[in-house]
Amino acid sequence: MSLPPYPFTVLSPPVPLYAHRRIERGLCTLSEQERRSTQPHTQAHTTNSPSRTRDVPGKEPSRLTFYQGAPGMANKGPAYGLSREVQSKIDKKYDPELEDRLVEWIMAQCGSGVCRPEAGKLGFQAWLKDGCILSELINSLYSGDKPIKKIQSSGMAFKQMEQVSQFLNAAERYGVTKTDMFQTVDLWEGKDLAAVQRTLMALGSLAVTKEDGAYRGDPNWFFKKAQENRRDFSDDQLKEGKSVIGLQMGSNRGASQAGMTGYGRPRQIINP
Repeated sequence: MSLPPYPFTVLSPPVPLYAHRRIERGLCTLSEQERRSTQPHTQAHTTNSPSRTRDVPGKEPSRLTFYQGAPGMANKGPAYGLSREVQSKIDKKYDPELEDRLVEWIMAQCGSGVCRPEAGKLGFQAWLKDGCILSELINSLYSGDKPIKKIQSSGMAFKQMEQVSQFLNAAERYGVTKTDMFQTVDLWEGKDLAAVQRTLMALGSLAVTKEDGAYRGDPNWFFKKAQENRRDFSDDQLKEGKSVIGLQMGSNRGASQAGMTGYGRPRQIINP
């Protein structure tokens, strides 16, 4: 896991672990003098310059190193080198025109309760990130029992990822293959939003192909999957087929080169 840039060091006097726990539980409080003595001192430094410490009289300072990154990006640091090149190629696979088509379908499928997101990749990610709209989408494709019983919006990260995971499980039961499924981090962290588009395209194609009346929207938005066309032959037909020479075996009828020779006299080995 790569760490964000701009490290800085926090120097503070050591406080016993049990004191922190008692303070968090509300069992005790710090006095004003103790609060001033435990106030951290922040000092920025770079990797090239040596770090300096400020000692508190009578107490040995403890050093904690934190990393300051861009706001809202605490879960993922910047990419450099080969990682940045790979991520750039993945981002180029995102299709803005396909985004408009998917947004129109989701709004038509889920009804008027879903509002239109902001245009662009970030708006599309924020629209689907909590998993609620995806869960409403997969539920609308079922006319009977809904696969996701409880859809609850939450601001907690693990709750949102759990909701997205429920959508992925329901989509797999609906018929989407595993090769067409995106991973939770692809949507939640924005690592591969093109994979999210592929999953929604596969889901829409299945909904159009089934023709069970649950699909809403323009059928031309998605292509129909190839359907099985099974043929049943009787035993007599199978026996007759054994006596027929297939066309791939060739034929002894029609024009052929039988009896034909090349032009001129053939070459004699004894007369080079």
